[in-house]
Amino acid sequence: MSEADSPRGRIALMSGVASGNLPMNGRFVQHMDRCLTCRACEAVCPNNVAYGQLIDAAREMIATSSPESHAGSVRTKKNWLRKWLEREFIAKPFRIDRMRSFFRFYQKTGFQKWLQKSNSLGKAKLTKLAAQVPPNVINPYISDNATETANGWQVVYPAVGKPCGEVGLFLGCVSRLADVETLNSAIFVLNRLGYTVYVPSTQTCCGALHQHSGDVAKAAMLAWQNKKAFGELNLSKIITTASGCGVQLTECHALKAQEHCHNNDVVENDSSTDFSSCIVDVSKFLVAANGWDEVEIRPLASRIAVHDPCSLCNGLRDQAYVYMLLAHIPGIELIPLAGNDQCCGAAGTYFIDQPDFAMKLQAEKISAVNDSDIRYLATSNIGCSLHIASGLRAAGSTVEVLHPVTLLARQMGIQ
Repeated sequence: MSEADSPRGRIALMSGVASGNLPMNGRFVQHMDRCLTCRACEAVCPNNVAYGQLIDAAREMIATSSPESHAGSVRTKKNWLRKWLEREFIAKPFRIDRMRSFFRFYQKTGFQKWLQKSNSLGKAKLTKLAAQVPPNVINPYISDNATETANGWQVVYPAVGKPCGEVGLFLGCVSRLADVETLNSAIFVLNRLGYTVYVPSTQTCCGALHQHSGDVAKAAMLAWQNKKAFGELNLSKIITTASGCGVQLTECHALKAQEHCHNNDVVENDSSTDFSSCIVDVSKFLVAANGWDEVEIRPLASRIAVHDPCSLCNGLRDQAYVYMLLAHIPGIELIPLAGNDQCCGAAGTYFIDQPDFAMKLQAEKISAVNDSDIRYLATSNIGCSLHIASGLRAAGSTVEVLHPVTLLARQMGIQ
């Protein structure tokens, strides 16, 4: 690896381009885009350099520059279909809710396998992205005392038994299709511990994919939409099940205070600080939650490895809570996955834009799983889960990749 691909080297390049001493060109863009944004460097930096903010600022600088200045780089090769999907689905995730039936048809008819085997279409980035969706797309959980629903989700999931409190649940975008089991499990566990769960229908994407690609204005607009959606409920805690979303939501107060929104209004003096302080990862919340004496958890005599996502370790710094949460399951044997200090290669859309690097990192995770003699791999981020699981399926592994709260919900009796 060259010095230009190290954190220190990238910072030097950013400074040079920002000051006009270095040109904005394809080589500069390449060095920025090769960064995983795992923020491992930030977590160990003795000077507490906010590298994550710097790399996002560099990508915003690239995004707002002339396309001719970075011709030939990965970002100039984004096709119109992917841009349309990001604009019309990722940024409007209620439309993703409506795609479940399509994906079940897509998978069960064999059309997905046909596309993947195609010499031309099988290599397309969109086909690779669709291949990340797990083989069994499921529907949102509907409780016995169902209230009003929106896009398949109840607006309110009432507590079961003795009430302990009220929380909000952030759905995200991709998770609505590819990680419904985790969202269902979070609702199930929270309800049985006595928490009423609110799922506002107007919530949207966290904005991480937009921010990390340089579209900070769009990320700020999405942050404002989420703050408005949850702000109307006056909740003290908003639960996230994807650590990548959690980082974005806890740090969205750093985005620009004034941005044009979908209705052309301007959000004045809106730092989103109060909203950000309400965000908490589901494992962290559950470890400190009430109601554990009121639930029964079946034993599980299995060896389980825990994968620590970069966003959970280097962004939220909350990885310890996963081990504490899973310790509630009697008989369980927990081990950290070897190489937990290294990114799995998913990194948002990195596995699409930088497939060679991403596949090498994925192969190391697959090797670590195969050497672990485990039945389950628990991970707390949807991107990592899909990336590692797809690699394990391709390798013929029977190890199941799932969220810690999903494993806990199963032992508590979720159907």
